[in-house]
Amino acid sequence: MTLPTDEPPPGRDRLRELLDAVLDEDNTSLSDMAGSAHSSPFHFSRRFSRDTGESPVALRRRVLLERAAWQISQGASVTDAAFTAGYATVEGFTRAFARAFGHPPSATTAGSGRWLPSPNGIHFHPPLHLWVEGNPRSRPAMDLTALQIHHDVDDSARLIRLAADLPEEDYRRAWNPGRTVLPWDGPEESVAATLEHLVWAKEVWLASIEGADFPERGTDDPESLRIRHEDAGARWIAAVDDIGRRDAWGDRFVDALCDPPESFMLGGVVAHVLTYAAHRRQTVRHMLRSAGVEVDHGDPLEWLHHRNERRGDTT
Repeated sequence: MTLPTDEPPPGRDRLRELLDAVLDEDNTSLSDMAGSAHSSPFHFSRRFSRDTGESPVALRRRVLLERAAWQISQGASVTDAAFTAGYATVEGFTRAFARAFGHPPSATTAGSGRWLPSPNGIHFHPPLHLWVEGNPRSRPAMDLTALQIHHDVDDSARLIRLAADLPEEDYRRAWNPGRTVLPWDGPEESVAATLEHLVWAKEVWLASIEGADFPERGTDDPESLRIRHEDAGARWIAAVDDIGRRDAWGDRFVDALCDPPESFMLGGVVAHVLTYAAHRRQTVRHMLRSAGVEVDHGDPLEWLHHRNERRGDTT
């Protein structure tokens, strides 16, 4: 019997396959990319981010902007470059381009630098290729925020899997009667309620960051939570990676989903989500132990050690 493995067979360039899925002209969403790679959005985003240090959405956006800069420098119109890069409007493209390059598209010249800061050295190379720097200069030895984000998403997925094995009575039992984490969220007395709030928090904040409508709240059975978390977890990793790439921690947005609308700093939002996610995960652990389930400590040190073992990294 051959056990499944995450390692590619000899002669197969898995990273190349992942890059092809990200940069395929038809793959405009994370779901499209994951489908081309025969993977779920959650696992695709996690594998890609692990191998490149950058989320698939962020890398695609950056490389297409680099390509747009080259096209404009060669005489293409800003309008053509915008639509080729996948932007719905020239205004949206112009804002994104100016944030990335520090000048509007119209100021691009033949001699302008066209490479943006990259954690992996992967860049657009004309006319239709990629260039990979041998010694990328901007990748830190460890990105603390990325470590916390990936640990939170992985750990939440693990707890949802463990909860799925509970009897329904224990899953919905009020282990902590009257427990409320945040007043506006309501009671979180059971494993079901606490895990649902853990997922829901990301869904709501993502809607605010992405400028989307207030999301519909899904059901809280373990399988539904698993599906909701796979989607929200992948989008959350991509969103925070994009904030870090743009060094936009101090940027603010007005959240019209609040009544009345409020202004929030992106760095504060990420810290808020991480703080209460950690609290909820540990609370779920206590409830699982009360139900007789053996569960680890949720320690990032242990998680990082096991992750490096799986990757064969003994450093």
